[in-house]
Amino acid sequence: MNRTFLRIISLIALVCLAIGCFAGCNETPEDTTGSTAASGTGTEATEALGEFIDYAAQLKLDMTSDTKKVEVTVKTYVDGDTTHFNIDESEIEGGVLKARYLAINTPESTGKIEEYGKKASNFTKETLSSATSIIVESDDSNWNIDSTGSRCLVWVWYKTDDMEDYRNLNLEILQNGLAVASSTANNRYGDTCMAALNQAKAFGLNLYSGEEDPDFYYGDAQELTLKELRTNIESYSGCKVAFNGIITMNDSNSVYVEDYDEETGLYYGMTVYYGFNLSGAGLEILTVGNEVRIVGTVQYYETGGTWQVSGLTYRQMKPDDPDNIQKISEGNTAAFTLTDPDTFANGTVDIEVNEETVTLDYAELVLSTTVEMTDLYVVDVYTTSNTDSSSYGAMTLTCTVDGVTISVRTVVLYDDNGDMITASAYLGKTIDVKGIVDYYDGTYQIKVFDDSYITIHD
Repeated sequence: MNRTFLRIISLIALVCLAIGCFAGCNETPEDTTGSTAASGTGTEATEALGEFIDYAAQLKLDMTSDTKKVEVTVKTYVDGDTTHFNIDESEIEGGVLKARYLAINTPESTGKIEEYGKKASNFTKETLSSATSIIVESDDSNWNIDSTGSRCLVWVWYKTDDMEDYRNLNLEILQNGLAVASSTANNRYGDTCMAALNQAKAFGLNLYSGEEDPDFYYGDAQELTLKELRTNIESYSGCKVAFNGIITMNDSNSVYVEDYDEETGLYYGMTVYYGFNLSGAGLEILTVGNEVRIVGTVQYYETGGTWQVSGLTYRQMKPDDPDNIQKISEGNTAAFTLTDPDTFANGTVDIEVNEETVTLDYAELVLSTTVEMTDLYVVDVYTTSNTDSSSYGAMTLTCTVDGVTISVRTVVLYDDNGDMITASAYLGKTIDVKGIVDYYDGTYQIKVFDDSYITIHD
């Protein structure tokens, strides 16, 4: 290879390097957050952006305007942009205003969980919890209803003891970057709302930070609540899901998990089959009383005619793996919701599913949750008599109360002396029971796992 050829090769390399550097320096980076934040970090960025404006302090509540305004108290916290308020019945029939906040849309935290959804929900709850006065305001002279037909579109104002003026919570949520626009410019305070939203984007706050939400799991499972899973179970068939709940019972390589939903006032539950895949630390996570993040696959259990979640994993060397089951807290107790037998056997619940109101059987909704019933009179007892069965000695108690029939299924029960408890202990007696809502052979029943959960009346 001669020197002239080498010089040519070197010259070509230099030209290519120069072109590459020029292109790299002038490339415009993709804006993945929608933020208009100035370049730079820390003090440099703050100086470039200027002083942060507290728009929620600048906007004032005009009590003389023609909008409807009424003082309320919180009945139920739902999520970042929805709260149920107690209101005078002269304003709203029934005395409950289901408020959907105007101008904002916070990430989901009550159905499918989205990034920053929990933070937005907690922000609303913590803010209103500290308020000594809350006023809801309509956008015009009427209480306007949203597309669901059940929620009022309102502005929410609050004040604490150390505040002279009310602050607008809708605006404050936008200001903190915890919501996206929802007809934000097309309402009474549109200009101020847009200014607050654009400022949140410019400062890169929360949703507009481009950073991961520390309260969100970034695995391949769909993050949701037990309410969402229970009310839309068929749509998740075969899907990998993740949800939080309290472990209430452990039986036959399965645990029962329940979680409370403030909006409906119900507990929702799920049977979780862990099989033989877990050991050691993984099994310890599934201890009764632990609040746990369950990650697994939704499956229909043909034999039992019910749904369950299975395929749980725990990688001890990677405890923070988002596909792991994880313990959140310990020392929790099962709800054992005191339940009216007639409601259990015949009751229905109107519930919003995918923004439509549907009517579901009460017992179906509370399947796999813990309940308590009192004053059940045992009229018949069936005992499993197959000696080759692991259920040999288990009983089904047929009970009546006020003309309603309730089935109570037990595992094999033993007394303090280790002797099997038989039908004679309960037949013809009035009892109180605590157990799990179970489904067997087309009937919803209460399944009891310990003799201490059956109290015989004197």
